[in-house]
Amino acid sequence: MNTPTPQRPTGGHSLDVPLRVLDLPALLAQVRQEPAYQTGDRNSLTVFKTDALRVVLLALHAGAELKTHTAPGPISVQVLDGQLTFCTAEQAAELAPGQLLTLHAGIPHSVRAVTEAAFLLTLAVSK
Repeated sequence: MNTPTPQRPTGGHSLDVPLRVLDLPALLAQVRQEPAYQTGDRNSLTVFKTDALRVVLLALHAGAELKTHTAPGPISVQVLDGQLTFCTAEQAAELAPGQLLTLHAGIPHSVRAVTEAAFLLTLAVSK
């Protein structure tokens, strides 16, 4: 069971279930209505989490940036709405709704919202 946080006091739900159907538009609306998004430059919600896989819904205001970082496993970024710029030291990719980017583990990267944007981040975690 997911333990509720002060940001989501009624948000307790299991993140690791055999089958879960997610209403992404409803979850995105929730993320965008929460104080963290209203007063900050982004907000996120982990929608699935096991020892091997995580899926996180992120919403960013235009201009928000996830500074250069690395992930411990391969990732995918699936744009739901808006425009993103995804950068590694080697290249930059402009991403639009419906596009999916994949990246190997350990590669430094950053993400910047060109417009208000939302995406699903999937992270495979090695044991």
